[in-house]
Amino acid sequence: MALWSEISDIFRAFASQDSWEIRNALKTEGAWVFGTIATALSGLIMLWIYKLLPWLDRHLERTVMVYSYLAIALIIFWGVIDRFIFSNQQPWSTTIPPLLFMIMAWFGAAFNVRLRTHLSFAEFRTMMPRAGQLACLMLDAVLWFVFAVIVLVTTARMTALSASNFQIVLGTDNVMQWWFLITAPLSFVLMVARVFENLIEDIANWRSGAPLIKQAVIGGEI
Repeated sequence: MALWSEISDIFRAFASQDSWEIRNALKTEGAWVFGTIATALSGLIMLWIYKLLPWLDRHLERTVMVYSYLAIALIIFWGVIDRFIFSNQQPWSTTIPPLLFMIMAWFGAAFNVRLRTHLSFAEFRTMMPRAGQLACLMLDAVLWFVFAVIVLVTTARMTALSASNFQIVLGTDNVMQWWFLITAPLSFVLMVARVFENLIEDIANWRSGAPLIKQAVIGGEI
């Protein structure tokens, strides 16, 4: 009963939109159950959106990655010019790029789950029987999902903590840290959607007799 009470407290905290209440509610053990359910449902909703909007399926993470990278390059480039030519430096020019890099990395991790370019021992798996290959792919899906739940819950707690303490990005007056931190749980929702995509594809390949293990290409097309 205590667990369900904690989960209902989390729902009420999010409904209140009060960062302090959300922070306290997410400290409980019920956050793990809530996080598991929320991760699965959010991943399924995102999967449905991907199917509804194929362009988003192909370009969402890559667009975020490219624009984050360009923003990092622009800030650093202007920082060098500002420092060596104008003898000036914006105080946020060294604090915002690392945050943008984290966003790029998180969304890149989600996209590479879809491309299967993370470490997967593909050469070893191709020597296994089809049942073994499918078992490995199922294990991949389970491990990625568990990993996503852990990261989503912990980063949601970190985001709520940052918001409740009104933490600002160093070198700025009113840019909140949680604006950047919240992209972590969001990117892992996208990762779960990619896990579900891969799982559906693997089951379809199993039923049709198509190859289960394929050579992954970094930067390839979906």
